[in-house]
This record gives sequence, structure tokens and C-alpha cells, in this order.
Amino acid sequence: MISLRTLFFGSMFAIIAFAGWRTYNYYYDTSVPVVELTGIEENGYYNGDVNCILRGSDAYKVKDLSIFLDDNKELIRNHRVSSRTFEHPFTIPTTTLTQGKHAITYVVTDASRHANQEKKTISFFVDNASLQVALVSRADDLKVFQGRALHVQFQANKTIKKAICKALSLEYECFPESANSLVYECFIPVSVEEIPNEYVATIDIADHVGNTVTLEQKFQVIAFPFKSQTLRLEQEKIKQEAALGATEEMFEADMAQATAQSPKKKLWSGVFYVPCDSKAITTEFGTIRVSQHKGKSRHNAIDLAGSPRSVVWASQDGVVVIKKRYAHAGNTVVIDHGYGLLSAYFHLEEYADKLNVGDTIQKGRPVGKLGMTGHATGYHLHWEVRLGNKKVDPMQWTKNTL
Repeated sequence: MISLRTLFFGSMFAIIAFAGWRTYNYYYDTSVPVVELTGIEENGYYNGDVNCILRGSDAYKVKDLSIFLDDNKELIRNHRVSSRTFEHPFTIPTTTLTQGKHAITYVVTDASRHANQEKKTISFFVDNASLQVALVSRADDLKVFQGRALHVQFQANKTIKKAICKALSLEYECFPESANSLVYECFIPVSVEEIPNEYVATIDIADHVGNTVTLEQKFQVIAFPFKSQTLRLEQEKIKQEAALGATEEMFEADMAQATAQSPKKKLWSGVFYVPCDSKAITTEFGTIRVSQHKGKSRHNAIDLAGSPRSVVWASQDGVVVIKKRYAHAGNTVVIDHGYGLLSAYFHLEEYADKLNVGDTIQKGRPVGKLGMTGHATGYHLHWEVRLGNKKVDPMQWTKNTL
């Protein structure tokens, strides 16, 4: 049984220890208060009244707190706390603020001898404007040949959070046509096998504060008169190339992976360059080929004739994502231009010096020399462009129509 004397001295010891701990924290503690602000996040978008709570604690105790808006405009100044913990609600009236970027700053000071402070500034955006959007199109924009890309654009009155275009049973992300632009665009690949008909593209648009708008645009897929070609490949060359490079199935797997990993960023600008000093297009996009090796197939790229071992260059800005030899394509380079747009260069004699996967490359920079590696019957460049891993006509990207 514990005696009263034991209880008394135990209590006195606890009081003395607590007083000593408090005294120590007052004189020697240099840690800042622990503070949390809820209701607003860094670079978040807000409208109406934003209800926030500033809460925190300190090893000794909190003396006071202040909250400022933008350039030291006071919301709360030197509010007395005098407690180890606190919770202080307040409101940001965004309707009294201009559209755009603002900042909230809090300063929490403890009551110790050192007056330790925790100070933090959080940037945020005010968005009280209604969402307004409109399609940007010309009459020709509403028609697209098989094997080409449909270019859809709309203009918004402010920066949006997300826009998804639904067309031909698939979804595509819309993005600004250039930095800080309020014109958004989307490129929709139309397969060479797509049935000519009238279709609808639906764009679901959302801003940063939850407003949504849906746009619809009809477009026509037009039949294209693709040519035919007979191709003869030596069986011995096919066997030799199979021993030197990876399979076509491996190439398709590599392209699928590269497309999936393509950055959500537009790395290209302007028109594409034709990637070599071409004398002629020996095989047009979409040509129907007949060969002993493949039977009947589509050549969904273009073949460019040029001088043997002449320079081949990047058609646009981007990042090198594949540098590899394949049986059918020979020495191959693939460049990612962002948002799932990739260009491929086949049959290279050799690669450009110091060209590696992961390199950022500018259009016009050499990628290799024109050759006939892979399933090639002569010196030429096979130039391929894929959008969302669907092959589209590369020459369309060399014109100002996109």
C-alpha cells in the first residue's frame, strides 16, 4: 500500500521535473513550432470563400500567429495564442481578389526566449470566371483522308485542368498548342482501314474549380486511292537479317512501350522536315504491297530514295527512345516528340556519332546515314510517323495544314 508520504514526494518530484522541463524549453529550445494549414494547397485553384484552418503545437508554447495575403496585406496580425497547441479557422474571400496567382503567408512564433518562428508562403490561384470555350476550325478541318491525322482545336477563356477528345471509339488528351496559349489542340489518328463516313468528335473540358463544358464537332473520313506495288526480296537476305536483328514483333513491343511512356508534353513545334535529301518517294504512304515474304500487306510509311550513305536527320525536336537493329528495319532510330507522337527511321547504314537513347535532339540533327540494312532492296530511308502507336502519313506533318 502506497503511503501519503510517498504520494506527496512523488507529486512534488513530478512538479519540479515539469517546472525544470518548462524552464529548459524556455531558455534552450530552438525548434520552431509545428504548423499545418488545411483548406488550401500549393498551386491549387479556388473560387468563392475558401475556409481554412491553421493548427499547430510547440514544445514550450505558441505566443502568437499572423496571416498575410499577397504583399503583406493583413488577414490576422499578432493574434495571441499562449498555448502549447492551437487551432485557428479563417476565410479567404477570393471574390474580392483578382483572377490569377496569389499567395498566403503564415508566421507562428513561440513564447520561448529565442522567439522561434515557423514561416511559410503558399501560392494559389483564384478562378471565379465561368468556363467559356469555342471550337476553332476551318471548313477543310472537318474532312480527313484515311491514314491522316485529324486536328481538332478549341479556345478557352482561361487555363483549363483537363480536356479529353473522344473520337473513333478512343480517347485523346488535348493540350495547349504552345506555352501559355489558351488554344488547345488534339491530334486524332485515322487508320487507313477506317470506313469512310461522317463521325463525331466529343470534347469534355473541365477547369480547375469543377466547371465543365462539352463540345461536339462532326467530321468526315474520306476514302483515299492507295496505290499497289509488287516487292521482291531475296530469301538469303531475309535469313541474314534475321540473324542480325530483333524480330518485327519485338519492334512492335518496343514501340508500344515507347508510346506508353511518351511524356505529356509537346516537344515539337512547327512543321516536320523531310529527313533526308530525297530524290524521290519510291513508295507512298498506304501502298498495298504484294511480296513472297509477307503476302499482301500495307506499307504505312514512305520510302525516300537518296544517295547511298548520305545524311539522315531528325524530322522534329524530341528525345531518342530507340536505337536498335531489327531484322525487317535494319539499323533503326525512333524519336519521341511528346504526347504519343513518334517518328522512326529504318535501314540506316550506320548511326550518327554520339547518338544515344535518352538524348534530346533538335530537328535537322543527324541520326545516321542512309542505307539498306534490314528488308531493303536498295539504298533508301523508310520514314514512319505514329500517333498513339497508329501509323499516319508522315508527309502530312511537313505541311502547315496541321
